[in-house]
Amino acid sequence: MNLTSTETDAVRVHPTALVDAKAEIDTGVTIGPYSVIEANVRIGKNCWIGPHVHLAAGTRLAADCRVFTGAALGNPPQDLKFGGEETTLEIGARTTIREFATLNRGTKEHWKTVIGSDCLLMAYSHVAHDCIVGDHCILANSVNLAGHVILEDWASLGGMVPVHQFVRVGQHCFIGGGYRVAKDVPPYILAMGEPMTFGGLNAVGLSRRGFSEEAMMALKRAYKLLYKSKLNVSQAVQRIRAEGELTPEVQNVLAFIEKSERGIIV
Repeated sequence: MNLTSTETDAVRVHPTALVDAKAEIDTGVTIGPYSVIEANVRIGKNCWIGPHVHLAAGTRLAADCRVFTGAALGNPPQDLKFGGEETTLEIGARTTIREFATLNRGTKEHWKTVIGSDCLLMAYSHVAHDCIVGDHCILANSVNLAGHVILEDWASLGGMVPVHQFVRVGQHCFIGGGYRVAKDVPPYILAMGEPMTFGGLNAVGLSRRGFSEEAMMALKRAYKLLYKSKLNVSQAVQRIRAEGELTPEVQNVLAFIEKSERGIIV
């Protein structure tokens, strides 16, 4: 349906907004002044789209998302190998995207870029093609994710952090502001420094999210072997398997290391 009128079926569209008749817009959506919504865009229930927002073809917003002034979502990848294939940008429910953030859709390598539910992407953050961002992730101001980056659930990145392509950041990590991420960051830790290094367990974040003292102590012992002993990574993993407490959290750490292609931070 054509939604360029002021209000249609409980969808509120500012008269200056340009909304393609082929866009799919659910009930309760608000679209602000001068925003542009292209064809092949889907906007879920109760989303709020602020002024001067551009939702390009292939953008998919689940319910209750908020997109602030000047954000540009779903534009083609900044990848010279991109051949114009039809790909998507998929954003989960209740995610907030602040001013002037840029999120590109995928390429044929993965066919989509994905942002999970309940995320916060602050002003000027950038998510490149084929990234996978989990649920409850936070990207502070001017965080830049290169292509094919994976952020697991509850990962938080401080301001102005650049993340190298194909890097994986483990669940419940916190990465300090201004530091470059060039290797994989294992789960549950603080990471900082140049080159990036282990800064201890993310104890405050884990405690806030209900992790038990026993679970955190098992993680501390595992990471002590990984980063505070004189063992290399392979030796430390063997020692943890032989002697450690193989709690679900520790097993997640070991699985993450085994899957790492770029190697973990020092």
